[in-house]
Amino acid sequence: MSFVNAEILMNVTPTETRVAVVENGVLQEIYIERTNHRGLVGNIYKGKVVRVLPGMQAAFVDIGLERAAFIHAAEVGKGDANTPINQLLHEGQSLVVQVTKDPISTKGARLTTQLAIPSRYLVYMPGVDHVGVSQRIEEEGERDRLKELVNNCMEAEGLTGEAGFILRTAAEGVGEDEILADTRYLRRLWRKLEERIKDNKAPSLVYDELPLSLRTIRDLSRPEVSKILIDSRETFQKIEHFTQQYVPEVAERIDCYPGPRPIFELYSVEDEIQRALERKVPLKSGGYLVVDQTEAMTTIDVNTGGFVGRRNLEETIYKTNLEAATAIGRQVRLRNLGGIIILDFIDMTEPEHQRQVLRMLEKMLEKDHTKSKISGVSELGLVEMTRKRTRESLEHMLMEPCKACDGRGSVKTAETICYEIFREILREERAYEAGTYSVLASQQVVDRLLDEDSHGLADLEAFIGKAIKLQVESQYTQDQYDIILQ
Repeated sequence: MSFVNAEILMNVTPTETRVAVVENGVLQEIYIERTNHRGLVGNIYKGKVVRVLPGMQAAFVDIGLERAAFIHAAEVGKGDANTPINQLLHEGQSLVVQVTKDPISTKGARLTTQLAIPSRYLVYMPGVDHVGVSQRIEEEGERDRLKELVNNCMEAEGLTGEAGFILRTAAEGVGEDEILADTRYLRRLWRKLEERIKDNKAPSLVYDELPLSLRTIRDLSRPEVSKILIDSRETFQKIEHFTQQYVPEVAERIDCYPGPRPIFELYSVEDEIQRALERKVPLKSGGYLVVDQTEAMTTIDVNTGGFVGRRNLEETIYKTNLEAATAIGRQVRLRNLGGIIILDFIDMTEPEHQRQVLRMLEKMLEKDHTKSKISGVSELGLVEMTRKRTRESLEHMLMEPCKACDGRGSVKTAETICYEIFREILREERAYEAGTYSVLASQQVVDRLLDEDSHGLADLEAFIGKAIKLQVESQYTQDQYDIILQ
């Protein structure tokens, strides 16, 4: 496995916290949390069932947000999707739930009753009699050792049969003391939450997930992270305090950045974020990717562009696809693409080439701690993959649909608008008796009516026997116009 030197950069302002994960000098992930709408994933609520939908095997739950949240039958209790939802839930019922997906676009938050409370090394699951180990810990001997450690700790704390644990990737190589400390902390926390659940009325927040700055320390400070730089003295002190309590082994890697130049500028993160919002991603060879996010899925198209290669066509295609697979692995993480992702590599005839490109893609996504699954090359030469979606993508978070084109990415041509105006005037003429017509339109449309389509305008005036005046509206987009009857 190639050596990874990772750095975490934290930019904190009163309104926003941004975290950048830089690996070997290249930005790989960006996390953004805004004060006025923090992410909800991990939060626990005492909610109230407002509507049960037997046809969808789901229910809507009021947890105190604008939109009611959604829970599927498979996420209720032990998770049996075949049990009818109306046997599991009824309207007006109180329900303790955890958010698994933030509200995205028009959809409300996704919920589960299978609670999971994370700490540094463990995830606590109340009411579940199970001990699991992260799939990223591959060595069988280490997995067995960790399971045994947890079982011993559970026995010591009298938790056997009451709760379950999952050992996180960070637990690899740690000793009994650390696991025991985590077990005790989670048990104390759960006792507090139980009291809150008992005392609070629905809908109410029971457990608030840590802010992004502290979550970063808990979840992202892996062994390969050589330093964590924070550009806010106040946040640095909070993190220092948190680190001493929960993750002392990380303390020496944390530092406060005092420099006059913004930290994201110094590491070229700002430029990378701008590039991650563009549709086209250039490749070093001269090829490029085109990334399109739609409601249902994301498509990534690979093009050779100006790359002609040295040898034969198949070799050129293979080289471009290999480079594209590397770039796709990074773009998926950087843009935080989730749901169904369709990859359209350039068609390869050699099965070995196909296998190598897929292997490269898998290798790039190994470092991604969001779960993903890749299928083989389909009959149409497409690669389908899915990636768990828990929060908004970078584009959805930082951008909104263009008001001029309504998110289509294109507008009607000036020529099309001119002909629409002609048809509209004819319609108005048949319906009303107007003296003259005034056309209000954008500069491009008026210029065309006075130039290329001036004959058409003159013919129309002659046909209806009325004058048509033109007026430029600087605020109008190209496909906006109004016709005023006088």
